[in-house]
Amino acid sequence: MMRSLWTAASGMIGQQFNIDTISNNLSNVNTTGFKQNRPDFEDLLYQTVRMAGTPATEVTVVPTGTQVGHGVRPAATQKIFTQGNLQNTGNVTDLAIEGEGFFRVLLYDGTYGYTRDGAFKIDSNGQVVNSNGYRLMPEVILPEGFLRDSLSISEDGRITVKVAGSDDILEVGQMEIYRFVNPTGLNSIGGNLYKVTNASGDPIAGRPGFDGMGKMVHKFLEMSNVSVVQEMVNMIVAQRAYELNSKAIQTSDNMLGTANSLKR
Repeated sequence: MMRSLWTAASGMIGQQFNIDTISNNLSNVNTTGFKQNRPDFEDLLYQTVRMAGTPATEVTVVPTGTQVGHGVRPAATQKIFTQGNLQNTGNVTDLAIEGEGFFRVLLYDGTYGYTRDGAFKIDSNGQVVNSNGYRLMPEVILPEGFLRDSLSISEDGRITVKVAGSDDILEVGQMEIYRFVNPTGLNSIGGNLYKVTNASGDPIAGRPGFDGMGKMVHKFLEMSNVSVVQEMVNMIVAQRAYELNSKAIQTSDNMLGTANSLKR
């Protein structure tokens, strides 16, 4: 059987994986804090027919070998952590990080999740939580009777409010953000959340705007960094590559048909 059938089939499977990744990027084009996925591919094993350097005569060797490849496979999907556009929402509980860093939230199982999604809310207990009710860490609890419109968050993460009946400004918390040596090693768990892995390394805590940390931007949200135009071009390339691999299978099949019809 011609090896080209299996080689081209691996190419079709690889391009299907490519389209799956592109589709996920496009479906999250309006997801707050979403980071683009990029698929990486690698070639498969090679069959060596003749090794380079094989003696040809007593004084010469074969300058180049003869190898036949066996196709392609997905090697990894990498998150591209470039900065997304910042959108002014005017909402006092919205936050964006300009630069490196992640917010940290406490999950229901007692572990921590990390996110770039700063669409926070305030629950009935005055705690700052995300859309799924996970508490922002370090914990921020606003005082009873605080004025919502007076809530202010500085670039370095200081949280201040005013309480009804008083003109005094109260500092009620200090935000921390976290960065990683290898953020692409984080594990995406859905809900705009990531979890730590051995590949990402341990989180490095810091104050916004200091020691390489990004700064807080109040009343803004970071949008997805997906470029629709780029993804559409990638989709066209993937579609054409899929078609070319299918043509290779059809050509191999025609060649086999020709060989089968030699004796009649």
